[in-house]
Amino acid sequence: MKTRIAAALVAGIAVAATTPAFAAKDAPAAAASGVAGIAIANPSAVVGASAAYQTAQQQRPVTYKPQIDQANARKGQIEAQLKPLIAKLEADSKVAAPNRAALQQQYEQIQQIEQAGQAEIQKILEPLNLSQQYVLEQIGDKLDAATQAAMDKKKVTLVLDSQSIIKAGQAYNLNQDILNELNVLIPSAQLVPPAGWMPRAQREQQAQAQAAQQGAAPAAAQPAKKQPEGR
Repeated sequence: MKTRIAAALVAGIAVAATTPAFAAKDAPAAAASGVAGIAIANPSAVVGASAAYQTAQQQRPVTYKPQIDQANARKGQIEAQLKPLIAKLEADSKVAAPNRAALQQQYEQIQQIEQAGQAEIQKILEPLNLSQQYVLEQIGDKLDAATQAAMDKKKVTLVLDSQSIIKAGQAYNLNQDILNELNVLIPSAQLVPPAGWMPRAQREQQAQAQAAQQGAAPAAAQPAKKQPEGR
């Protein structure tokens, strides 16, 4: 359950620290009573509106300011490096008889610089992405309990994902109730992950690989069975 929730959160919430996490169309509405045990909710929107997530979004640009400044500076350097190359490519392409092979070579050079620069900037900003996933995982671990608490209070037995519902009245919306419970269970989240921390999906993948290796080792160590001698 927690693995599915965490996957949905990562898919539903942008990793950029400056991206709004809670769109107006997903604003939670109080669920009215007497909804015959059925409700709808948007888990990603609820997490994005949670106090823990919002606080982390505000703290991250401050905590990771050195990495952000470094990434911005490197971006400026790459843009400065590319500017004359792009200008030359544009100028050479407008001559009467352009050298197609030379133009292709210039274009590939620009692409290589751009791709290498993007990879370098992503590496610089990797701590921010890990922080984002760490916060989401902490909140996601509490989301199931918050949902169940809201269901119990509203006497709801079935909650459907609002993103898969074509149309429903606001009386069915359980977002605010889940949000209230979530803010109680996790009012704040730890922003900086421990050294060596990996997202749950990577941890599970690593554990599966280790289990497969351990299972293969004893099998490889067993001696081959001796064939019975013919009479």
